[in-house]
Parts: sequence; C-alpha cells; structure tokens
Amino acid sequence: MRWLSIAATSLVACTALSAGTTRDYTKHVNLFIGTEGPVPGSAYSAGNVFPGATLPFGAVKVGIDTTRWNVSFSANAGYTPDGNVTAITMLHESGTGGAPTYGLIPQMPLVTVDGVNLFDNLTYMQPRTEEDIASVGYYKTHLQNGVTAEMSACMHAGIMRYQYPEKGGKFILVDLSHFIPSTGKKEQFYSNGFMERSEDGSWYSGYGVYREGWAWGGDYRVYFCGHFDTTPVKAQFFSGKATDPYWPNTTDVKPTFTESTTIQGGTIGYQYANRIGSLFEFPANTSSVTSKVGISWISAEKACRFLEEIPGWDLDATVEAAKDQWNTEVLSKIDVQTENQTQLEMFYTGLYHSHLLPSDRTGENPNWESDEPYYDDFYTIWDTFRCLIPLTTLILPKRSTDIVRALIDIWRFERFMPDGRSHNHNGRVQGGSNADNVLADAYVKGLRDGINWTEGYLAMKTNAEMQPYNNFDFEDPTGSTKEGRGGLQDWKQYGYVTPTRGRCLSKTVDYSLNDFSLSQVARGESPKDVALYLSRSTGWQKTWNADVESLNFTGFLAPTYRNGSIQGYDPLSCGACDWLSIAYEGVPWEYSFSIPFDMQTLVTKMGGPALFEARLDTMFAPNLTRSDQGGNSAGSTIFNPGNEPSFMTPFLYSYLARKQHRSVQRSREVVDQYYTNGRSGIPGNDDAGAMSSWLVWNMIGLYPVVTQPVYLILAPRFEDITVRLGEGGGTVKITAKGLDQGPYVQSLRVNGQPWTKSWLTHQDLVGAKGEGSSLEFVLGAERVEWDTGEVPPSPGSFTD
Repeated sequence: MRWLSIAATSLVACTALSAGTTRDYTKHVNLFIGTEGPVPGSAYSAGNVFPGATLPFGAVKVGIDTTRWNVSFSANAGYTPDGNVTAITMLHESGTGGAPTYGLIPQMPLVTVDGVNLFDNLTYMQPRTEEDIASVGYYKTHLQNGVTAEMSACMHAGIMRYQYPEKGGKFILVDLSHFIPSTGKKEQFYSNGFMERSEDGSWYSGYGVYREGWAWGGDYRVYFCGHFDTTPVKAQFFSGKATDPYWPNTTDVKPTFTESTTIQGGTIGYQYANRIGSLFEFPANTSSVTSKVGISWISAEKACRFLEEIPGWDLDATVEAAKDQWNTEVLSKIDVQTENQTQLEMFYTGLYHSHLLPSDRTGENPNWESDEPYYDDFYTIWDTFRCLIPLTTLILPKRSTDIVRALIDIWRFERFMPDGRSHNHNGRVQGGSNADNVLADAYVKGLRDGINWTEGYLAMKTNAEMQPYNNFDFEDPTGSTKEGRGGLQDWKQYGYVTPTRGRCLSKTVDYSLNDFSLSQVARGESPKDVALYLSRSTGWQKTWNADVESLNFTGFLAPTYRNGSIQGYDPLSCGACDWLSIAYEGVPWEYSFSIPFDMQTLVTKMGGPALFEARLDTMFAPNLTRSDQGGNSAGSTIFNPGNEPSFMTPFLYSYLARKQHRSVQRSREVVDQYYTNGRSGIPGNDDAGAMSSWLVWNMIGLYPVVTQPVYLILAPRFEDITVRLGEGGGTVKITAKGLDQGPYVQSLRVNGQPWTKSWLTHQDLVGAKGEGSSLEFVLGAERVEWDTGEVPPSPGSFTD
C-alpha cells in the first residue's frame, strides 16, 4: 500500500458545525447509566449499554473491553465496572443481551513486555486505578501500569491518545484475534487475518476475519487502517497457533516475531488460521502517542481514507465535533425545561441511548452494490419496534425513512428482511417478523420519501407467505431462527402456532400483530389483501381458552395443539422463558394483554371493563411473579419492567372509559421505582435503546401504539417541552401547569381546543402539513375523569 499517497476525499470531516445549537444538551448525558446491575461493581442484570465514544448511529464505537470473572453472564458492550482492561476496540453493540458481538480491531498500551505473553490477556490486562471518565464523544481510563488512555470517534474512525509514565517502555499491542469473549452458546471466534505496515511502522492496515456471536453467521471481514503521530523505534508482527486468548490454559502458546512488513494468518479462507498481531515500540523519551484507526467493511484502502474524517491529531476537537453532532442531530430535537437536574440527566441520557443503534453503514455494504441506505446491527427489532422506532420516526423521520429503505433493500438481495442482524448477517428471530411492524408504522405515519412501497409490501408478504429454511439452531431446532416466521407452516394451516414449535404462545401473539401490520399497508398497496390479513390477525383468539384459571381470573392465551386441546401450563410461568419455552421473555399473563390492535375484543374476552381493570391491577400486585428470565426480570410483579412484552401494559387503562388517570398512575410508579440516574438506572438490558426510549416517551407524556397512527396520552414530567419534527419541520409544544400539585390530568387543550379523548392521532400531533401542534396540560392531585370521549381505536377488530 502506498501509505503516503492517501488523499482527502469527499468524506465529511468530524469538525464542529458553525450552525450548531446554542444549548449544550450533552452536559445532561451520563454515559454510565445502565452500565451496572443491582450489585455494585457488577454488570450482572445491567443495562449493558456502551459507554464509549461514538456518533448518532455511528459505524464506529470506540471503547474499552474488560474481563469479568463471573462467567454466568456476558459483557455484551465490552464494559464491566469491575473488570480489567484488555484492549480498546473500534466496534461494539449497546444494551444487548445474549452472547456478545464485536470488540474488534484493538489497541492496548503497555509499558513493558517482560513477562507478557501477547497471546494471553491475563498476562497484560490492566486494573483501573481511578474511576473512568466519560462524556458524549469522550472516554478516559487510568490503567495500573500508569498509562492514561483517552478516546473519541468520528463516523468511521476513532482517535486514541495515550499518556505514558516517565519510567518504563512505550508499547502499543495490536492483537488482531481479540474479541469480547463469552462462554457456551453463540460464542464468537477469530478465524483469520492479514496485516501490513509501512517500513517505518507509523502505518498499519489489513483485515480480520471473525464469525458468529449472538446473530451467528459464517466468516466476515473487517478492514482497518491505523496511523500513529509518532514513528516507532521498532515495529514487529507476530503469529502463533489458533487458541482462545482469554483462559490460562493457552499460556504455553508463545508468539513468533518477524521483521517482515506483511503477515498472513494462514491460507485465505482457512477458519483456524494463526492468530496474528503487531507490537509497536516508541522512543523512550515519548510521553504521549496519538493513534487514529479507520474501519471499513469494503477494503483497507477505504479504511485509510476514513482517517481523513479526523483532521490532524486533535482529540479534543474530535470530541467537540461529536458533541456538536449529538446536539444538532438528536438531543436538540426534544427541548425540555426544568430545574430538576436528575430528571434532565435521565431524559437526555435516555434520548442519547436511543440513537446508538442500528449502525449506519451506508456505502459500506460488502455484499452488493446499491444506491439505497444501508444499516446493520439491528439488535433486535423485536426489542425496538414498540418504542424506539416510533421515537425516531417522530423526531428524525429522514433516519426512519432510510432505515425502512435499508430493510427493504436487504429483502431484495437476501429474500428476507431481518429481525436481528449484525456483521451483515440476518440472525436471531425472537418472535415474529417484526420488520413488518416497522414498515407498517412508517406507512401509516406517512413516510414516503424514496421508499418503494410496492416492494416494501412484497417484502412483508414474503414474511407472511414464505416459510424460511430451518437453520436448526440448537436452542430451537423446530424452525428458523435466522429470519422470517419459523412457525409459519402452523400459522397458515391452523391459524396459530402449536406446542410442537418453540415459543408457540408468544409467536402466535407476534404473528397476529405482524399480519395486522400487513393489513395496514395493504389498504394502500393491495386492497384485495386487507380482509385476508385482518382475518389472519385474529389467530390469537383461536388460542384463547376461557376455561383456564389463574389468580381467580378465567380466560388466557394457552398453548394449543392442532386438535384444539391445550398443553398443561401455568399462566404465571414460562419456565426459562427461552427459545424452547411456550413464551419468550414473558409469561402468558403478560402476553394475554399484548393485543394492541384489538383491545375491544380483548376487553370482552376478559369479562368486560370492570374485570379487565381488576386483572390489570393484578399485574402490578407485588410478590406474584414466578418467573426469572435470566437477569431480565425486575421487581416482584407479573408486570416485568425489565422486558419488552410488558411495555404497553401500564397504559391499557386508557382503553377503558374515564380511566386515563390509572395509566398516569402506573407510568409514574414504574418510572419512579425502576429508573434512576444511577449506574443501575435501567431495569434490565437496554436492548439497543428500547428501554431508554420507553422512558423518553413516559417523560414527555405520550405512548405510541405501534402500527397505528395513535398515541396514548399520559402526563408530562416537565413544565415545558418542545419536540422538533425533523429537519425543517414544525414543533409540538407541550406545556404543563400545576406540575408541582400532582401528576393527574385535570384538563387538556390541543391546538387551543378542549380535548376529551385519552389519545391523539399522528396527524393531531404533527399537523396536517407537518406544522406541529400544541398540547396544554393542567395537572393536579385529583384523579379527574376528564377523558369522556371515545376510547382509543381497535382497528384489528374483525368479523368474517
């Protein structure tokens, strides 16, 4: 590679924008919220959020990777509060459960290599001697060896600054085989790699080959390009046989060094090639070394060009540019006014966490050429479709449009839209084909710019009509977990999923909503299909058993065999609530409330409004839970604030006449009990921002009914809120008088007119021409039955 011939391109540099916002919202973002679990110092049952440096939807996420000694869980974003640092890497997920993905393309600063086995993390990992420091676009850690490491990021490149102690050596280790480890199922692996360097060692580039992780999938390449501001006095490549880099039984493997300027792990395509890396030594009088690393999924040359996103070597300028972009693109879209600093921190951290994923890799798709946007790291849509996607649609409609276009483009080339996807591989369907819900929500809210909705509807029909091949996942070999609907054969034949397949009950609920989504888009794209998919969306009713009793209530969703008989079960339990259980990450009690498109029928099946309300109350009674969902459970109620199936349950009172105040009551209780601005301030995995977006909606006083252009009205937590509707759009102005008197709505005016419904349409909120709206709340302590108008719609109510 001709290192010095790399020239600036049309890439957008990470520099502060002259038209930035006047208010710095980033000062309210606490990147450590959600990094710790209930046990101080531990990440077990934590939010698993990524606390490093990145941009909105950033293709690069620069942060530390740490060990953890309790191997019953994984450090999915690479970070644990009590672990030792093993590397600084360029790629991370955020908020995810399951086995980790990425933690790739590392650097590790060392002051000695005496007694260090470069193939054994345990010989060079470093405890931290001070609390890490993190702010938007910036991360700093102090290592026991005396090195202080700082980092920041642009879209496709990271910058790291290492301050070395006066005494000791100055080394940077690049172990290309580094990744975030896990144990057991779905562990990721290093497969192969290639590296080259300049003669003086100031540049290096190449690619690493990796596989699997939570989404599974075969080998994939990540290309990189690194540059140092200081020329090393010595640069060497090293190699050794394929081993696990994290466990002591590998310490007998020693590196073999070479002075060559290139090194290959093994025969191209060989999956157990040598581990390879490089060791750079800098002059003894060096006090600081700054490095930039670009990442590409296309080529090392492109990774080198991405370094031009960061002009010069000014890490501080990169931090300011990152703050400016977060302020301009995301955080300024919802301006809240309050003197309550705790609430400001919770709110803007939630808004920040809601826009880390998916990763915008437009122009970086290695598998096909397309003029469409490209996004990866949907981790997963099962988690994000309920709250996060509607939030992005409201404040960043262009982003949502691009995401929809990307999902459709994946279908064009790979036959199915993803539910989960990472490293360019569809993988891990937890329930239904939930990209259908994303497309339906975009469609009913009027997103049209550049979206080919004819093909979008065909992509949805593929999910509804084409059985995906069975990838024989060891966690559930009964149907595909890669994409599509693994239980589609049952669904089309019986109208529900039978217990012969994993997650039969929750799949039945999910497929019902998926087919309702198809009916919504079919209204405009294929009217002849509307009745078909509305009829299929009633499948949940076929598994409703009026004889099942639990806690003195009768009538629940039940795992139903093809002959109509039911499997014996407890509606309060789903066992491990995993891939082969009857329901996934939620008990039948929870899923029996999960019919947002036909609440009218559900209320009737539960015995009418009074019994429905009583059953809802039972969801929030303490000490009734019988489920422990692998760290994803919080509290002792059947309602589980730590997982998505319960997201909408607290607000279902609004489907009863004059009961909106009960939804407000539950909203306040859940937020106040389970969300804080502390390190354990998220009740479970943040799931790519799903939990954080749920909090954002609650704090502004609305809740989206996904796949419908409907928002349930709650009560705002702030006196003055301005929601900006995308670039150049209007604003939604929300005010709340009497907030200090109590949380309950005394009266509401919408656009100056008295309002008596507990819900709004999307057009009510954004205006007929996108001009926005005004919502004027008067709040107080009295539980006023102000919502005398019609209850929210049930557009999925269908009679053959």
